[in-house]
Amino acid sequence: MTSWDLQKFKGVFVAMYSAYDVSGEISVNRVKKLANYYVDSGVKGLYVGGSSGEGILQSSDERKKVLEAIMEEVGSQLTIIAHTGANSTRESKELAIHAEKCGVDAISSVPAIYYRLSEQSVERHWQEMIDATSLPFIIYNIPQTTGFQLTQPLFKRMAAQEKVIGIKMSGESVYELQQFKANAGKEFLVFNGPDEQFLGGRIMGADGGIGGTYGVMPELFCQLDSYFQKGMIKEAQALQEKINSIITRLLSYPSLYGACKAILSIRGIETGEPRLPLLPIEESHWDDLKVLNKEIEESITLVKG
Repeated sequence: MTSWDLQKFKGVFVAMYSAYDVSGEISVNRVKKLANYYVDSGVKGLYVGGSSGEGILQSSDERKKVLEAIMEEVGSQLTIIAHTGANSTRESKELAIHAEKCGVDAISSVPAIYYRLSEQSVERHWQEMIDATSLPFIIYNIPQTTGFQLTQPLFKRMAAQEKVIGIKMSGESVYELQQFKANAGKEFLVFNGPDEQFLGGRIMGADGGIGGTYGVMPELFCQLDSYFQKGMIKEAQALQEKINSIITRLLSYPSLYGACKAILSIRGIETGEPRLPLLPIEESHWDDLKVLNKEIEESITLVKG
Protein backbone atom coordinates (compact mmCIF):
# COMPACT_ATOMS: atom_id res chain seq x y z
CA MET A 1 0.00 0.00 0.00
CA THR A 2 1.58 3.29 -1.09
CA SER A 3 1.68 6.31 1.19
CA TRP A 4 1.38 8.77 -1.72
CA ASP A 5 -1.71 10.24 -3.32
CA LEU A 6 -1.50 8.59 -6.73
CA GLN A 7 -4.52 10.43 -8.12
CA LYS A 8 -2.39 13.52 -8.65
CA PHE A 9 -0.33 11.51 -11.16
CA LYS A 10 -3.21 10.15 -13.25
CA GLY A 11 -3.91 11.96 -16.49
CA VAL A 12 -2.11 13.93 -19.19
CA PHE A 13 1.41 15.25 -18.56
CA VAL A 14 3.19 17.51 -21.03
CA ALA A 15 6.85 16.64 -21.51
CA MET A 16 8.08 20.22 -21.16
CA TYR A 17 10.19 21.69 -23.97
CA SER A 18 13.43 23.59 -23.53
CA ALA A 19 13.23 27.40 -23.46
CA TYR A 20 16.31 29.31 -24.65
CA ASP A 21 16.99 32.93 -25.52
CA VAL A 22 18.33 34.05 -28.90
CA SER A 23 21.87 33.12 -27.78
CA GLY A 24 20.86 29.58 -26.86
CA GLU A 25 21.04 30.15 -23.11
CA ILE A 26 18.30 29.17 -20.65
CA SER A 27 15.70 31.93 -20.45
CA VAL A 28 13.91 31.92 -17.10
CA ASN A 29 11.22 34.25 -18.45
CA ARG A 30 10.54 31.97 -21.41
CA VAL A 31 10.49 28.90 -19.16
CA LYS A 32 7.87 30.55 -16.98
CA LYS A 33 5.79 31.74 -19.93
CA LEU A 34 5.77 28.24 -21.43
CA ALA A 35 4.85 26.63 -18.11
CA ASN A 36 1.97 29.09 -17.69
CA TYR A 37 0.77 28.29 -21.20
CA TYR A 38 -0.13 24.79 -20.00
CA VAL A 39 -1.86 25.74 -16.74
CA ASP A 40 -5.29 26.29 -18.28
CA SER A 41 -5.02 23.60 -20.95
CA GLY A 42 -6.46 20.85 -18.77
CA VAL A 43 -3.27 18.83 -18.29
CA LYS A 44 -2.51 17.23 -14.94
CA GLY A 45 1.12 18.29 -14.89
CA LEU A 46 4.55 18.66 -16.43
CA TYR A 47 7.44 16.25 -16.91
CA VAL A 48 10.56 18.42 -16.71
CA GLY A 49 14.04 17.79 -18.08
CA GLY A 50 13.31 14.68 -20.13
CA SER A 51 13.81 14.04 -23.84
CA SER A 52 11.57 16.91 -24.97
CA GLY A 53 13.20 19.23 -22.45
CA GLU A 54 16.68 18.37 -23.74
CA GLY A 55 17.84 17.65 -20.19
CA ILE A 56 20.63 15.37 -21.40
CA LEU A 57 22.01 18.26 -23.50
CA GLN A 58 22.07 20.70 -20.57
CA SER A 59 24.46 21.18 -17.66
CA SER A 60 23.32 20.42 -14.12
CA ASP A 61 23.18 24.13 -13.34
CA GLU A 62 20.96 24.74 -16.37
CA ARG A 63 18.62 21.92 -15.40
CA LYS A 64 18.36 23.28 -11.87
CA LYS A 65 17.62 26.74 -13.21
CA VAL A 66 14.77 25.41 -15.37
CA LEU A 67 13.22 23.41 -12.53
CA GLU A 68 13.44 26.29 -10.08
CA ALA A 69 11.66 28.58 -12.55
CA ILE A 70 8.87 26.07 -13.16
CA MET A 71 8.32 25.39 -9.48
CA GLU A 72 8.25 29.09 -8.69
CA GLU A 73 5.74 29.78 -11.45
CA VAL A 74 3.36 26.79 -11.55
CA GLY A 75 4.49 24.35 -8.86
CA SER A 76 1.37 25.00 -6.79
CA GLN A 77 -0.97 24.53 -9.76
CA LEU A 78 0.33 21.45 -11.58
CA THR A 79 1.86 18.11 -10.60
CA ILE A 80 5.57 18.31 -11.40
CA ILE A 81 7.72 15.28 -12.18
CA ALA A 82 11.43 16.08 -12.50
CA HIS A 83 13.61 13.92 -14.72
CA THR A 84 16.92 13.71 -12.85
CA GLY A 85 18.75 11.15 -14.97
CA ALA A 86 22.24 12.02 -16.20
CA ASN A 87 25.19 10.08 -17.52
CA SER A 88 26.86 9.85 -14.11
CA THR A 89 25.12 8.56 -11.01
CA ARG A 90 26.74 11.31 -8.94
CA GLU A 91 25.16 14.02 -11.11
CA SER A 92 21.82 12.21 -11.08
CA LYS A 93 21.80 12.10 -7.27
CA GLU A 94 22.69 15.78 -7.11
CA LEU A 95 19.76 16.63 -9.40
CA ALA A 96 17.42 14.40 -7.38
CA ILE A 97 18.37 16.10 -4.12
CA HIS A 98 17.90 19.51 -5.73
CA ALA A 99 14.49 18.47 -7.09
CA GLU A 100 13.33 17.52 -3.60
CA LYS A 101 14.50 20.88 -2.26
CA CYS A 102 12.46 22.57 -5.00
CA GLY A 103 9.34 20.74 -3.84
CA VAL A 104 8.56 18.57 -6.88
CA ASP A 105 6.00 15.79 -6.60
CA ALA A 106 8.20 12.97 -7.92
CA ILE A 107 11.50 12.25 -9.63
CA SER A 108 12.15 10.03 -12.63
CA SER A 109 15.12 8.75 -14.59
CA VAL A 110 16.31 6.89 -17.66
CA PRO A 111 19.24 4.49 -17.35
CA ALA A 112 22.57 6.23 -18.00
CA ILE A 113 23.22 6.43 -21.74
CA TYR A 114 26.28 5.81 -23.97
CA TYR A 115 27.74 2.86 -22.04
CA ARG A 116 25.99 -0.46 -22.54
CA LEU A 117 25.21 -1.19 -18.92
CA SER A 118 24.34 -4.40 -17.13
CA GLU A 119 21.11 -4.76 -15.19
CA GLN A 120 23.13 -4.52 -11.99
CA SER A 121 24.57 -1.16 -13.12
CA VAL A 122 21.18 0.28 -14.04
CA GLU A 123 19.62 -0.98 -10.82
CA ARG A 124 22.40 0.64 -8.78
CA HIS A 125 22.07 3.89 -10.79
CA TRP A 126 18.34 4.12 -10.07
CA GLN A 127 18.72 2.99 -6.46
CA GLU A 128 21.19 5.75 -5.66
CA MET A 129 18.62 8.34 -6.74
CA ILE A 130 15.80 6.59 -4.90
CA ASP A 131 17.80 6.49 -1.67
CA ALA A 132 18.94 10.12 -2.00
CA THR A 133 15.47 11.59 -1.40
CA SER A 134 12.14 10.88 0.27
CA LEU A 135 10.30 11.43 -3.03
CA PRO A 136 8.44 8.82 -5.06
CA PHE A 137 10.35 7.56 -8.11
CA ILE A 138 9.10 6.84 -11.63
CA ILE A 139 11.16 4.60 -13.91
CA TYR A 140 11.67 6.00 -17.41
CA ASN A 141 11.89 3.14 -19.90
CA ILE A 142 12.85 4.25 -23.42
CA PRO A 143 14.97 1.46 -24.93
CA GLN A 144 15.02 2.90 -28.45
CA THR A 145 17.22 5.79 -27.25
CA THR A 146 19.04 4.37 -24.22
CA GLY A 147 19.79 0.96 -25.71
CA PHE A 148 18.72 -0.67 -22.43
CA GLN A 149 15.90 -3.25 -22.43
CA LEU A 150 14.17 -3.25 -19.06
CA THR A 151 13.45 -6.88 -18.21
CA GLN A 152 10.46 -7.97 -16.17
CA PRO A 153 12.66 -9.45 -13.37
CA LEU A 154 14.50 -6.14 -12.86
CA PHE A 155 11.23 -4.25 -13.13
CA LYS A 156 9.65 -6.45 -10.45
CA ARG A 157 12.55 -5.82 -8.07
CA MET A 158 12.29 -2.08 -8.58
CA ALA A 159 8.47 -1.99 -8.38
CA ALA A 160 8.52 -3.90 -5.08
CA GLN A 161 9.89 -0.81 -3.35
CA GLU A 162 7.40 1.58 -1.77
CA LYS A 163 9.09 4.64 -3.26
CA VAL A 164 8.87 3.29 -6.81
CA ILE A 165 5.34 4.25 -7.78
CA GLY A 166 5.35 4.05 -11.56
CA ILE A 167 6.93 3.69 -14.97
CA LYS A 168 6.97 5.94 -18.01
CA MET A 169 6.70 3.29 -20.69
CA SER A 170 8.07 4.75 -23.93
CA GLY A 171 8.75 1.41 -25.56
CA GLU A 172 6.59 0.68 -28.56
CA SER A 173 4.79 -2.45 -27.34
CA VAL A 174 1.41 -2.07 -25.66
CA TYR A 175 1.75 -5.74 -24.68
CA GLU A 176 4.88 -4.90 -22.71
CA LEU A 177 3.05 -1.94 -21.16
CA GLN A 178 0.26 -4.28 -20.08
CA GLN A 179 2.79 -6.70 -18.62
CA PHE A 180 4.40 -3.97 -16.52
CA LYS A 181 0.97 -3.12 -15.13
CA ALA A 182 0.10 -6.78 -14.51
CA ASN A 183 3.40 -7.55 -12.78
CA ALA A 184 3.30 -4.55 -10.46
CA GLY A 185 -0.38 -4.48 -9.49
CA LYS A 186 -3.31 -2.12 -9.87
CA GLU A 187 -1.93 0.68 -7.70
CA PHE A 188 1.31 0.92 -9.66
CA LEU A 189 1.24 3.79 -12.15
CA VAL A 190 1.95 3.19 -15.83
CA PHE A 191 2.34 6.21 -18.11
CA ASN A 192 1.98 5.70 -21.85
CA GLY A 193 5.01 7.14 -23.66
CA PRO A 194 4.45 6.88 -27.44
CA ASP A 195 2.04 9.71 -28.24
CA GLU A 196 0.69 8.00 -31.35
CA GLN A 197 -0.64 5.11 -29.26
CA PHE A 198 -2.06 7.01 -26.29
CA LEU A 199 -5.45 5.36 -26.70
CA GLY A 200 -3.92 1.89 -27.10
CA GLY A 201 -1.90 2.41 -23.93
CA ARG A 202 -4.93 3.56 -21.97
CA ILE A 203 -7.00 0.60 -23.17
CA MET A 204 -4.22 -1.77 -22.07
CA GLY A 205 -4.00 -0.31 -18.57
CA ALA A 206 -2.02 2.95 -18.63
CA ASP A 207 -3.11 5.49 -16.01
CA GLY A 208 -2.27 8.44 -18.23
CA GLY A 209 0.42 9.62 -20.56
CA ILE A 210 3.56 11.71 -20.76
CA GLY A 211 4.42 13.04 -24.19
CA GLY A 212 6.33 15.60 -26.21
CA THR A 213 3.80 16.36 -28.92
CA TYR A 214 1.25 17.04 -26.19
CA GLY A 215 3.01 20.40 -25.93
CA VAL A 216 1.50 21.77 -29.15
CA MET A 217 -1.92 20.18 -28.70
CA PRO A 218 -2.53 19.49 -25.00
CA GLU A 219 -6.27 20.09 -25.40
CA LEU A 220 -6.51 17.27 -27.96
CA PHE A 221 -4.85 14.77 -25.64
CA CYS A 222 -7.00 15.90 -22.70
CA GLN A 223 -10.10 15.39 -24.83
CA LEU A 224 -8.81 12.01 -25.98
CA ASP A 225 -8.34 11.01 -22.35
CA SER A 226 -11.83 12.26 -21.54
CA TYR A 227 -13.36 10.21 -24.36
CA PHE A 228 -11.59 7.11 -23.03
CA GLN A 229 -12.76 7.67 -19.46
CA LYS A 230 -16.35 8.10 -20.67
CA GLY A 231 -16.18 4.92 -22.73
CA MET A 232 -16.55 6.86 -25.99
CA ILE A 233 -14.14 4.61 -27.85
CA LYS A 234 -15.25 5.42 -31.41
CA GLU A 235 -14.82 9.13 -30.74
CA ALA A 236 -11.48 8.42 -29.07
CA GLN A 237 -10.28 6.37 -32.02
CA ALA A 238 -11.23 9.12 -34.47
CA LEU A 239 -9.40 11.73 -32.40
CA GLN A 240 -6.31 9.51 -32.04
CA GLU A 241 -6.28 9.15 -35.83
CA LYS A 242 -6.41 12.94 -36.19
CA ILE A 243 -3.61 13.35 -33.66
CA ASN A 244 -1.55 10.75 -35.49
CA SER A 245 -1.90 12.60 -38.79
CA ILE A 246 -0.50 15.68 -37.03
CA ILE A 247 2.34 13.69 -35.46
CA THR A 248 3.23 12.18 -38.85
CA ARG A 249 3.61 15.67 -40.28
CA LEU A 250 5.64 16.87 -37.29
CA LEU A 251 8.00 13.94 -37.79
CA SER A 252 8.57 14.93 -41.43
CA TYR A 253 10.69 17.93 -40.42
CA PRO A 254 14.45 17.84 -39.65
CA SER A 255 13.69 17.51 -35.93
CA LEU A 256 10.46 16.88 -34.06
CA TYR A 257 11.39 19.28 -31.27
CA GLY A 258 12.38 21.96 -33.74
CA ALA A 259 8.96 21.67 -35.40
CA CYS A 260 7.08 21.78 -32.09
CA LYS A 261 9.04 24.78 -30.85
CA ALA A 262 8.44 26.55 -34.17
CA ILE A 263 4.68 26.02 -33.82
CA LEU A 264 4.79 27.56 -30.36
CA SER A 265 6.70 30.50 -31.85
CA ILE A 266 3.91 30.98 -34.40
CA ARG A 267 1.53 31.27 -31.43
CA GLY A 268 3.74 33.87 -29.76
CA ILE A 269 5.38 31.50 -27.28
CA GLU A 270 9.11 31.88 -27.96
CA THR A 271 11.34 29.04 -26.75
CA GLY A 272 14.32 29.39 -29.08
CA GLU A 273 15.84 26.72 -31.29
CA PRO A 274 16.59 23.23 -30.00
CA ARG A 275 20.17 22.74 -28.91
CA LEU A 276 22.51 21.09 -31.39
CA PRO A 277 22.89 18.32 -32.40
CA LEU A 278 19.07 18.59 -32.52
CA LEU A 279 18.37 20.52 -35.70
CA PRO A 280 16.42 23.76 -35.98
CA ILE A 281 13.67 24.31 -38.53
CA GLU A 282 14.77 25.60 -41.92
CA GLU A 283 13.36 28.84 -43.31
CA SER A 284 11.64 26.96 -46.12
CA HIS A 285 9.50 25.02 -43.62
CA TRP A 286 7.83 27.96 -41.88
CA ASP A 287 4.95 28.35 -44.33
CA ASP A 288 4.11 24.64 -44.04
CA LEU A 289 4.25 24.87 -40.26
CA LYS A 290 1.86 27.81 -40.25
CA VAL A 291 -0.61 25.69 -42.19
CA LEU A 292 -0.14 22.80 -39.75
CA ASN A 293 -0.55 25.10 -36.76
CA LYS A 294 -3.82 26.40 -38.18
CA GLU A 295 -5.04 22.83 -38.59
CA ILE A 296 -4.12 22.00 -34.99
CA GLU A 297 -5.85 25.11 -33.67
CA GLU A 298 -8.98 24.33 -35.69
CA SER A 299 -9.00 20.80 -34.25
CA ILE A 300 -8.70 22.22 -30.73
CA THR A 301 -11.60 24.58 -31.38
CA LEU A 302 -13.65 21.67 -32.68
CA VAL A 303 -13.13 19.45 -29.62
CA LYS A 304 -13.87 22.33 -27.30
CA GLY A 305 -17.28 22.58 -29.01
